[in-house]
Amino acid sequence: PSLGTSTNSAQGKAHVKQCDLLKLSRKQKRLCRREPGLAETLRDAIRLGIMECQFQFRSERWNCSLEGRTSLLKRGFKETAFLYAVSSAALTHSLARACSAGRMERCTCDDSPDLENRKAWQWGVCGDNLKYSTKFLKKFLGQKRIGKDLRAKVDIHNTNVGIKAVKNGLKTTCKCHGVSGSCAVRTCWKQLSPFHEIGRLLKLRYDDAVKVFSTTNDAVGHSELASPQRQSHPTKHHASPRATDLVYVEDSPSFCRPSKYSLGTAGRTCSREGNCDSMCCGRGYNTQSRLVTFSCHCQVQWCCYVECQQCMQEEVVYSCKQ
Repeated sequence: PSLGTSTNSAQGKAHVKQCDLLKLSRKQKRLCRREPGLAETLRDAIRLGIMECQFQFRSERWNCSLEGRTSLLKRGFKETAFLYAVSSAALTHSLARACSAGRMERCTCDDSPDLENRKAWQWGVCGDNLKYSTKFLKKFLGQKRIGKDLRAKVDIHNTNVGIKAVKNGLKTTCKCHGVSGSCAVRTCWKQLSPFHEIGRLLKLRYDDAVKVFSTTNDAVGHSELASPQRQSHPTKHHASPRATDLVYVEDSPSFCRPSKYSLGTAGRTCSREGNCDSMCCGRGYNTQSRLVTFSCHCQVQWCCYVECQQCMQEEVVYSCKQ
């Protein structure tokens, strides 16, 4: 018993230390310390968001690099909107998955009807707990008091777009139980889509992002987001952006040259038939040939290994000029 107590104490201290190492507000650190397993989940979410952002923008002038991100987050660009959305989506997704995987102490599987958590884990049908995830996230981000200024409203709106994108990807999955695979008993649970699908959806939202400004709603007496009229509302002077729209307040820089927002595009590899003209911003591109070694003419040898030859192939690489 004493060994168990000391082990729990050591784990608790380690968890608190992990929370202190993260860049969080005072309130967020308090919440982190109360939720064993949260610090690790937050780190997972940060990695997930960064990797997905860089994957979605790998062929664009702004490639979601970490350089310049601090300056970018201070502005109201389309890229800032995507960062807020993908970050909140990654945190929502990671929290829900951590609950169903048993990595969080205060949450378990989703609230599937007639399904106890013990049975769920035994059968491998523990649903992703999106309900707990979204509730905790809004508390963690402190969204109860909506900011009065335009930028605060925009950031909260884009954060919620990310959360909604995860909700839209929630699917019901079922598994049969019975003699000889019969479906005499069927168990169903909630499962999130792979994060790549959510990232692809948010990238489409980025491509169609809406520029907004602040206007006063006379009916309720407070300011709200507005955008130029849509074709679907020709009678309105201004229209509110949809809940699924990413919104921004200022036009983005070109990202062609090094600035406080990015390293520019010099030296970036591109596709001659695809994006070289756009990525290189009219400066042109260099062409370089290189030899690449790869395995070829592979044959399966009895019984248990594969024998391959080494072949060489010339590969042409295009990169943007300075």
